[in-house]
Amino acid sequence: MWDFISERRDQILYNTFQHANLVIQCVLVATVIAVLLAVVIVGSPKLQAVANTLSAIGLTIPSFALVGLLLPLTSIGTITAFIAVTFYAVLPILRNAVVGLKQVDPTLLESARGMGMGRLGVLWRVQIPLAWPVILAGVRVSMQMSMGVAAIAAYVLGPGLGGYIFKGLAQIGGANAVNYAVVGTVGIVIVALLADALLLLLGRLTISKGIRV
Repeated sequence: MWDFISERRDQILYNTFQHANLVIQCVLVATVIAVLLAVVIVGSPKLQAVANTLSAIGLTIPSFALVGLLLPLTSIGTITAFIAVTFYAVLPILRNAVVGLKQVDPTLLESARGMGMGRLGVLWRVQIPLAWPVILAGVRVSMQMSMGVAAIAAYVLGPGLGGYIFKGLAQIGGANAVNYAVVGTVGIVIVALLADALLLLLGRLTISKGIRV
């Protein structure tokens, strides 16, 4: 195993960076999309029910199925992987963002408006900061889930460590089949743990001590 890793060290490090880069970019885009959608949804009870239903349905769609549906439109490559990972990344963040924004005390919003804040000011300076702990919890779930989806997206030549897993499965019985699978799987787990640790640190830095759990 160590000889296998040392011989391919540079490539493994590059693929690890690619995997982390894909997931982080997708989660960042998903966070922006989810928060914007949540702001619209919270203002309409009807939209809340629709959003919950669509989110539940979206999470039941198998990753392979979504990738297959995207192939005729985006073909094989990074774009398909990016869209697939972003789609799944949006769902848990959206659900948490809706819950977090709904939990903000209406009296605080009225007080902010009474102080002369506009709609955007109230959103940016009151609602999002108070909802941020719940939103960040959704981001953490999204990050972990996206690590696995990104591995599956390697089936359509998406970047990252998933290619090692598929290569190992394709070479079952071969000399390095297990090595490829183990390197890909363990690498994804390590990247996921590091990403979660960074998000925990982000929470410590961005969540007010008064509302920190």
